Amino acid sequence: MKHIQLIETILYVNDQNVSTKFYTELFRKNPGLNVPGMTEFRLAENCKLGLMPNKGIAKILSDKMPHPDQGNGIPRCELYFYVEDIGLEFDNAINSGATLISPIEDRDWGDRVCYFSDPDGHIIAFAEHKF
Repeated sequence: MKHIQLIETILYVNDQNVSTKFYTELFRKNPGLNVPGMTEFRLAENCKLGLMPNKGIAKILSDKMPHPDQGNGIPRCELYFYVEDIGLEFDNAINSGATLISPIEDRDWGDRVCYFSDPDGHIIAFAEHKF
């Protein structure tokens, strides 16, 4: 779709500072934007990951949706990253404080993948194509 110029996925987080520190270590880079209410990491030319406090998005959602605090610790999304060196990313995730969900394994769909969770329970997968 040529009309989409940039993709930004925004995670709702309990503590913006804790999540910013976690993802800074996980990505081994500083955010491009880090202000009260929003942190952004540029992951690729047309892809960003944002972190927004639960209380900030709750103001926008008002009474139309449940408060994001009700979902803390519940896996609400998965970030699936294809990487060059899965062993390096596995070790870095452990050292960054990610919670190990599943070690590096060959999966039925043709990828070698490991799974972690971040401080809010969002799932993070690092993958390599097996072939």
